[in-house]
Amino acid sequence: MQSTVKQSSSWTQLSDGYLSKTPIFQYIIVSLIFPLWGAAASLNDILITQFKTVFQLNDAATAFVQSAFYGGYFLIAIPASLIIKKHSYKFAIMMGLIFYILGCAIFFPASQVATYSMFLVAIFAIAIGLSFLETSCDTYVSMLGPKKSSTIRLNLSQTLIPLGDITGILLGKFLIFGSVGNLSEKMSHMHGAARIAYGEKMLQLTLRPYKYILAVLVIMLIIFAITPMPKAKALSTTNDDKEVEDRPSLKDTIKYLSKNSGFKKGVFTQFIYAGLQTTVWSFTIRLVLNLNHHITDSAASTFMVYSYVAWFIGKIVANYFMTKYSITKVLAIYSLLGTIALVITFTIPNMIAVYAAIMTSFFFGPEWPTIYAHTLDKVTDKKYTETAGAIIVMALIGGALMPAIQGIVSDITGSMQLSFIVPALCYLYITIYFISEHRREKKLA
Repeated sequence: MQSTVKQSSSWTQLSDGYLSKTPIFQYIIVSLIFPLWGAAASLNDILITQFKTVFQLNDAATAFVQSAFYGGYFLIAIPASLIIKKHSYKFAIMMGLIFYILGCAIFFPASQVATYSMFLVAIFAIAIGLSFLETSCDTYVSMLGPKKSSTIRLNLSQTLIPLGDITGILLGKFLIFGSVGNLSEKMSHMHGAARIAYGEKMLQLTLRPYKYILAVLVIMLIIFAITPMPKAKALSTTNDDKEVEDRPSLKDTIKYLSKNSGFKKGVFTQFIYAGLQTTVWSFTIRLVLNLNHHITDSAASTFMVYSYVAWFIGKIVANYFMTKYSITKVLAIYSLLGTIALVITFTIPNMIAVYAAIMTSFFFGPEWPTIYAHTLDKVTDKKYTETAGAIIVMALIGGALMPAIQGIVSDITGSMQLSFIVPALCYLYITIYFISEHRREKKLA
């Protein structure tokens, strides 16, 4: 493959956008961005429980937290890809950090206004930042090195996300729930002005974790601003033998991708997976509280810590297996076992269901990054990479839709537990996808 001008003493930019060797320091600092969006996502699971009680919401209405969150991802992914195309991955990542900072800052006036809609605005602003970050970072780390190791590189970076999720849930557990006990039980005995005043006091607690996150974000923004980063973009050769960045129009890109059936199938699978993961995590705390009426909100949130630990371990185990065996085979087995775990979750009427839901998180481990990299590999012409990556990130809108569907099922049936049939069906589809992809691989081998 033709290479371009030397970028460093240790790596060379290649014409398809990949690098001859991974620049370790740059790879590490980009990877450190990954747990930052994990913390924001896990805090949503805490906020759902808090908002349900304070604002007296049903399960369908609480899902608007995730709708605002993943709706922001959906709307901003394409604009983010256009900014990457016009400027650079580094510029887009810095834009993401700035919007993330702005969203966290909005929590301060939101806690004073004390309306559900104002908090949704703050969450939406954070989601704009995270859309920039995921659209940039997921594709960028896959390009920061040789093509053959892109899937493993992305999986390793994504292994850090559970650490962010664990941090976020612990911040929520101790700083938001604190020593309040069971908030819904406590507020059930309050009425009128007393209830409103106490609810506003509880909303003030939501500020606490975002103060710490803000400090970390500012530090990361400064580090990123002063660190030189590779372009990692596809190049083409002009008539006078000069290499320039390929910048196809959005129209040409959409036209190319719309004809790529493997890419479209992968995007839909990512949509289903995003909904699956979000539904399980959004309602795990609620499931615990429904099955054990004596447990406090804070104690219930501990089960989410277990879920993220299981997710982290699942990633590590999968990373090992994927270096030994076919990636699609590993994912097919993981998905099948995850489906079985969710069947147990919605059928066993005791705390075993909760532990099965936690076990599901183990099987979540390699799903998102592998589907992402596998789908991006379907785009053989790498000049379309930035927009293709953005469209895969847009599939996160599944995280806005599926929790709403599960919330509706819960409200209609009157059973939070039975509503877990929604993610079970999602996981069944993903299992079928990876089985078919594995069979396709074997035929091509």
